[in-house]
Amino acid sequence: MNADMLGAFGSRVRQIAIAQPARLAAMSIWRASPTPEELTARGSRSMPGFLGIRFTEVGADYLRATMPVNERTHQPFGLLHGGASVTLAETVGSVASMLCVDTERYLCVGQEINANHLRSISSGSVTATARAFHLGGRSHVWHIEIRDANERLVCVSRLTMAIVERRPQQDR
Repeated sequence: MNADMLGAFGSRVRQIAIAQPARLAAMSIWRASPTPEELTARGSRSMPGFLGIRFTEVGADYLRATMPVNERTHQPFGLLHGGASVTLAETVGSVASMLCVDTERYLCVGQEINANHLRSISSGSVTATARAFHLGGRSHVWHIEIRDANERLVCVSRLTMAIVERRPQQDR
């Protein structure tokens, strides 16, 4: 190959490397479509409400919520408590699972959660985004990223939810 051919070839490789791939619009994974305000209201009298967790966005294939970093979510040294991050992750993933099933027939219950805490934060808020790895008939697996206001990754979590049939009303 002469230098002219190599230059043209290298230019084409650079064009291909920087070209953005075409993306199809995501299809919705949800069976129900409540507003973020309705989702926030559902948890207002339980742990999510106590910690100030607020749902902010229902995308086609993700669910997003925020939580303040304050005295309710701090550990004794004034940093975001790891348990608060796990609570945020499980809240977003659990609600996401419930939106994917017929809740008249099925319950979604947490089976396993793990979290890697990557960055400390002492004030402001964090935002969790849950996206499905797997949506099966008996289990769901969610990937949850928690980021600070500057989009820095604070925590990553994986949540496995068991999908179980509801018992008849008289057995509850």
